[in-house]
Amino acid sequence: MNFTRWSARLPGTQRRAAARTETAVSPDRRGEGSVPAARAEQPADGAPPVPAVDELPARAVLDRVPALVALLHGPDHRIAYVNDAYTAAFGVRPLGEPAREALPELAELGLLPLLDQVLRSGKPRTLKSRKALDGRSYTFTCTPVSETGGDGAVLVFATDVTDHAEAAERLRASERRQRETAVTLQRSLLPQELEQPDDLRIAATYQPGGTEAAVGGDWYDVITLGGGRTALVIGDVMGRGVRAAAVMGQLRTAVRAYARLDLPPHEVLQLLDGLATEIDANQIATCVYAIHDPNEGRLVYSSAGHLPILVRDENGTVLRADEPTGPPLGTGGWMHASGSIPLGPGSTAVLYTDGLVERRDEDLDEGIASLERALSGATGTPQVVCDRLVRSAGVTADHDDDVAVLVLQHPARTGPEGDLFRNAALELLGGVEAAPRARAFASGVLTSWRFPADLHDLGVLATSELVANSLQHGTPPMRLRLRRTDRRLIIEVTDGDDHLPRRRRAEPGDESGRGIAIVATIASNWGSRRTPGGGKAVWCEFLLPRG
Repeated sequence: MNFTRWSARLPGTQRRAAARTETAVSPDRRGEGSVPAARAEQPADGAPPVPAVDELPARAVLDRVPALVALLHGPDHRIAYVNDAYTAAFGVRPLGEPAREALPELAELGLLPLLDQVLRSGKPRTLKSRKALDGRSYTFTCTPVSETGGDGAVLVFATDVTDHAEAAERLRASERRQRETAVTLQRSLLPQELEQPDDLRIAATYQPGGTEAAVGGDWYDVITLGGGRTALVIGDVMGRGVRAAAVMGQLRTAVRAYARLDLPPHEVLQLLDGLATEIDANQIATCVYAIHDPNEGRLVYSSAGHLPILVRDENGTVLRADEPTGPPLGTGGWMHASGSIPLGPGSTAVLYTDGLVERRDEDLDEGIASLERALSGATGTPQVVCDRLVRSAGVTADHDDDVAVLVLQHPARTGPEGDLFRNAALELLGGVEAAPRARAFASGVLTSWRFPADLHDLGVLATSELVANSLQHGTPPMRLRLRRTDRRLIIEVTDGDDHLPRRRRAEPGDESGRGIAIVATIASNWGSRRTPGGGKAVWCEFLLPRG
């Protein structure tokens, strides 16, 4: 193909030549405001005329540009021309040969279908930042070129964007490292292994957002409080990145510390609200803190702007714990309140963050309703239920938000397993006969539960000391409760006085003050807490021998 002949047929060349002829102005009319043609313009100092763009030789220009240029002719895209930059990048290319065989670099980049499309449509197309066989990155622009009586041609113009591509890749790599750091921090701050209470079966899952989303501040935890009670917490720090994960870690640590005080859920959130303000006044978080007591068969909870707990009973009916709900942590000035929801044997409860139910094209209530429907038909172990809820919500690896789910079940135990979970209670009416009655009651119960002689004696001694302490320092009503699980024996005495006992060192001459010290010495664990409506509960527990 004659390049000189072809260059005269570049789009617009003939039109511009005709326009110059039509608009040429005679010298005697230049003073009337018209502008002379570029090629006829003379510098004021008498220098030679500057050639117009149309008069520059096209091949000489294309040969010297640093970009890669190739001209491909006809439906087979036969090579009509490659410039020096193209040859330097990919080597000499034989003219007249089809691009499929002679230009393997274009085939490798998938550019041949684009050439066909440009030739058919007559419209230019661009392929951005593709790495070629020479290891460098180029942006290819394919422009159609019309020919009189010909099949048409495509001008391929490739700009080297290697520096930009490498800078973009470095930026992406830096963002990936930052995200991996945040995810690692997030996962390290979550419990590595959930505590497994005697009376509950628990499973949890955490899935960070997709690779394009920064990790958030979702967290969950399970805390055994002693006396058979269990605290459960789930929360979500607003915002993303390492900062959100760090705030989450501080809040989770604080929750564990406050839980050891064995306070009601709303008091724990009240303390947590003040701490959240101190950590970062601009950072807020939602949270649910709940306590399960197997003796009550209910889940007592308090919510700080978090999504409602869902509970599926043994018949498959799903209840939503909507009230009470206060504002998120960190807002300050709000008195939180506690509520409760039934959680009897055979029930399953789900605590979750908004990533499980919130969608951009769907109302939040619709997402919660969808989760309720999925939970109503979910059976199996807590881990099976957890996985099923995540799948039903459409959560995948590229999900755009973090997801945390905590599932707990209160199993309905029957048969031999049911024999391992027993309760016994005695109302203490006071008087000098209360302590002997309590000892006799405890001895009979522990004998019927077939405990070893040494554990039987320790249980009776602990019962005697706790009852004596309550009779001396407490007020009616008083109650003794014994409970066994498959792992421990729990002894608890409640009364109407809210003054909590403390362990102290009794002097040799003191006539009292040794009861709690004796209990703390012989038991595996002990503690006390205030009960709703006033009063207190003092408890201790003994680990059962294995086997």
